[in-house]
Amino acid sequence: MSQERINALEIALNNEMKEHEFYLKQAERSSNPVGKAMFLQIAEEELEHHERLKQLHEKWEKEEQWPESVPLEVAGSNLKATLQKVVDATHSQDPGDAGDLEAVRTAINFEAEGVKFYKKLSESSQDKQEKAFFNLLAAIENEHLQSLIETEAFFLDPAQWYMQNEHGGLDGV
Repeated sequence: MSQERINALEIALNNEMKEHEFYLKQAERSSNPVGKAMFLQIAEEELEHHERLKQLHEKWEKEEQWPESVPLEVAGSNLKATLQKVVDATHSQDPGDAGDLEAVRTAINFEAEGVKFYKKLSESSQDKQEKAFFNLLAAIENEHLQSLIETEAFFLDPAQWYMQNEHGGLDGV
């Protein structure tokens, strides 16, 4: 196993922790219930990714190959459900403030870069399990990305978001 692979994992570990801290800070700052819930959910998921990558890094470094004992499981993302649940519970029509919108846009960039990074790791791997693991992480980061894009749309125009997502119509159906 090359040092390049270990270095890539170290970058991933660092990125996941930075993102976790960013999302926690944004959850504390946000007064919007939708923003607060989304940021907390992503922070929790990024911490779980960090822990899984940390286990992998330690075993990989020790065994100098993809460890057989690391399961190919990472908790999936619940962001879409979280967004819908919070919106339903609060009936919030409040758009996000400038800080929420800026944070979501920064997060969109984080997640887009994460998708690219994990896809690159997957594509450069020869090991089937390693490839599957990094594809899984890329897919989860992509779920984060899509949910953040939805959150951005909600913050920009909650009424329009409701119309699109609640499938209401002018005829009351």
